[in-house]
Amino acid sequence: MRHNFSDSHSVINKFIAEMRNQDIQADRLRFRTNMERIGMIMGYEISKQFAYSSAEISTPLGVAEMDLPDERIVIAGILRAGLPFQNGIISCFDDADCAFISSYRKHHKGGKFEISLEYVTCPDLTDAQLIVADPMIATGSSIESGLDALLEYGTPKAIHVATIIASQNGLDYVQRKFPEVHQWVGAVDEELTARSYIVPGLGDAGDLAFGPKLQE
Repeated sequence: MRHNFSDSHSVINKFIAEMRNQDIQADRLRFRTNMERIGMIMGYEISKQFAYSSAEISTPLGVAEMDLPDERIVIAGILRAGLPFQNGIISCFDDADCAFISSYRKHHKGGKFEISLEYVTCPDLTDAQLIVADPMIATGSSIESGLDALLEYGTPKAIHVATIIASQNGLDYVQRKFPEVHQWVGAVDEELTARSYIVPGLGDAGDLAFGPKLQE
């Protein structure tokens, strides 16, 4: 149920290396583009899990039999960092519906935090292939709160969580909470700081993609 792209050699490794590199990541356009390219590749790999039906396609010279995806797809993005990643996945699925989740860490003294979920918009998920795009999974808490909210909109046929960099603890936490979920991860880092940031990670994906935000 876990597909780790770093277990084998692929061009995804190059894109992630550029996203991690503190000199290259200063180029916001390149950072966003790498997120999109990774999303497109992951979307292609996820598509191999779908059901297909045979169809006859008329060409100028005859008829070709083709196997085409026979699924309704919903792609959910975690705002704001997930937007370029979600956009890359969408590029594989022309007719996909989209969901959007606004969530953030609300920090308290002592390093503790809670996930504040402020906005969810989602189509009917009944019998759909749900792909949740979150570029970084640290503790897994944001995925948990996001999925809990999304599942209020119906029961999907399957759930795919796609992430670019995740901590081992975060992936294991999501697996315990949602054992049926397919995990797609570009790279796995072992360490979390006391404030639950991924090490070596890459920093704040949202800030690197769109600029720094004012802190509360």
